[in-house]
Amino acid sequence: MAVELTVEIETVTFFNEENGYLIARVGSKAEPGPFSIVGRMQKVTPGELLRVTGDFATHPKYGRQFQVTTAVREMPATLNGIRRYLASGQIKGVGGILASRLVDAFGEKVLDILDKEPDKLLSVEGVGKKKLAEIKASWDAQNEIRSLMLFLQTHEIATTHAAKIQRLYGNAAEARIRANPYELAYEIRGIAFKTADAMALRLGFASDSPERVQAALAYVLFSMGEQGHLFAPKDVLFEKTAALVGDVASERLEEGLGGLEELKRVKVEPLPEQGIEAAVYLRHFYALETEIARRIHDLAGHPGAQLRGKVEKLLPALESEARIQLSPEQRQAVIDACANKVFVITGGPGTGKTTITRMVVAALDKLSLKVKLAAPTGRAAKRLSEATGQPAATLHRLLQSTPDGSFAVCEDNKLKADALLVDEVSMLDARLCGHMLRALPFTSRLILVGDADQLPSVGAGNVLEDVLGSQSVGSARLTHIFRQARESMIVVNAHRVNNGQFPQAAEKKPPEADFFWVEQDDPAAVRDLIATLVAERIPQVYGLDPMRDVQVLSPMHKGEAGTQALNEALRARLNPSGPTVIRGNAIFRLGDRVLQTKNNYEKDVFNGDLGHVTAADPEEGALVVSFDGRDVPYDRTELDELAPAYAVSIHKSQGSEYPAVVAPFLTQHYVMLRRNLIYTALTRARKLAVLVGSRRALTLGLKNAGGERRYTHLNYRLRELFNV
Repeated sequence: MAVELTVEIETVTFFNEENGYLIARVGSKAEPGPFSIVGRMQKVTPGELLRVTGDFATHPKYGRQFQVTTAVREMPATLNGIRRYLASGQIKGVGGILASRLVDAFGEKVLDILDKEPDKLLSVEGVGKKKLAEIKASWDAQNEIRSLMLFLQTHEIATTHAAKIQRLYGNAAEARIRANPYELAYEIRGIAFKTADAMALRLGFASDSPERVQAALAYVLFSMGEQGHLFAPKDVLFEKTAALVGDVASERLEEGLGGLEELKRVKVEPLPEQGIEAAVYLRHFYALETEIARRIHDLAGHPGAQLRGKVEKLLPALESEARIQLSPEQRQAVIDACANKVFVITGGPGTGKTTITRMVVAALDKLSLKVKLAAPTGRAAKRLSEATGQPAATLHRLLQSTPDGSFAVCEDNKLKADALLVDEVSMLDARLCGHMLRALPFTSRLILVGDADQLPSVGAGNVLEDVLGSQSVGSARLTHIFRQARESMIVVNAHRVNNGQFPQAAEKKPPEADFFWVEQDDPAAVRDLIATLVAERIPQVYGLDPMRDVQVLSPMHKGEAGTQALNEALRARLNPSGPTVIRGNAIFRLGDRVLQTKNNYEKDVFNGDLGHVTAADPEEGALVVSFDGRDVPYDRTELDELAPAYAVSIHKSQGSEYPAVVAPFLTQHYVMLRRNLIYTALTRARKLAVLVGSRRALTLGLKNAGGERRYTHLNYRLRELFNV
């Protein structure tokens, strides 16, 4: 049962402006001595009173703390509290000296006077008409936000959003919210549809009100965008929306969609090429997809220097210099990549993508063209640099991402390059592709390299597959596996998996063998076996460092062989002790392998970046994480951006390669089991791949070739523009 206390703020230990996380020392008549309160709430100052609800809990490091669930500001009651409150800076125009004068003049009634008879303040030294107007305006604003916070807490919406809501709606905030609570889901990041919906229903909105139906439709479109789709067919959208809000008449859904069109929040378009009567886009996704198609068309059609003949003459000398002999297929790919304004190179492992990439860069460099190299992730950029001998960067760094999520290299400040080559393009989502194309001058060339058989990007869109499928720009599909590559069972089995065939066992014995299939149906036994493989067998036989060279990949997060359980088992074996920081259910220890789970433009780290904890401060709840040798600090409020990474999802491994990969495939993973998922896991391994699990599960995944369809239309937009 929740405890309610009235507490006076003594000191503020920590406050995060972004998420409202507060740690403060307080006193209360109901408790024998000072104690700490922690939780998300509004900014407070010493001297203020809060009425808080929550419960006491014992933190393993900091001891007894009061975990706040709700907090409502009350006016301070003691003279000392009033003086500290007035001097806190909350009320503009009142500092420490004036606060003391006001308390000396009016005592405990000063706050009532501010409320009801503010003109009496003119009798106090230092308060003139101008100062009084400033104090009154600030006091009124404080009252408004205090009232707004109480209103939000009554409806279980975090008061950390109060300042943003106040800035957006002004003093009419509460009235605006009462008129349409669903606007909060559109306007305030962090307030989801379900939160606004619960509030609206409590305020009396009907279950099929236009506001509710419109907000539900927009929420479903947003959720589908997070799953990779750029639009939803209307029938799919209506079906998912009805499942979300209950049985709603189809005419209400039609009316809701029409309302969103009028508000220009969505764009509805027939797509007869795909047999879709009505595709519904969030407006920004529609603008993005059409812009990508137009920019690719304009870039490809813009005149450029004729390089084909020059590259043909250069190649023999370049081959001699590199001590290689290109196959006819490779040679043609190099020439075409240099000669076309936009070109795509795709193929599986062992087909020579890296060799072609290296020769393309060498040829363009020999022709004195300024070439920029990039990839979606830091690890992929590092591999690209190693392969070409030239510097490479992540696309975010190349385009100079800024803390607000925009890019300094953009439409108005173009990339200074004659050619841009981007590797691992299967990971390129529509948003980042749009930013890249805006930054690229039409005089430049664009060369995209990737494996179209891998999983699509985590973000919305299916750029590589759509561009290839459109046949609108030049491309080279590499299919020949070279003799040296055929000696690797990783390569052989990757192509077998891609063809739906069960992988073959290696003929060689360890440590020469580079692929193993270990059959085990029991999930708990698989978890324990993987821990033993990573901690003991692979290091002993192959001499690999289990903390840095071996990566466990799993199809799912939950279950006995999901990433969560595997991370616990692997940490217990590989890093069982040391300074530890605990944040909620998450545990981070000095030496841990960790993964960045969201883009942080201010720290210049991005979703999927892998690092190691190089410092841990349990008292402050802070970490330092090294990403490729660059130390990045995290305070306790930022730890939700990190996750343990002894085991990561296969989706998160895109763009990365590891010396050794161990991956479980079990029938409990059936929801995720697809051929491209297995293929992606296998192709992340450079020296050793070990697949563990159920033959039935792997067979099911190999048969599931289609994968989940992504709703995009870039393919057909390109076809139309290029008249294909």
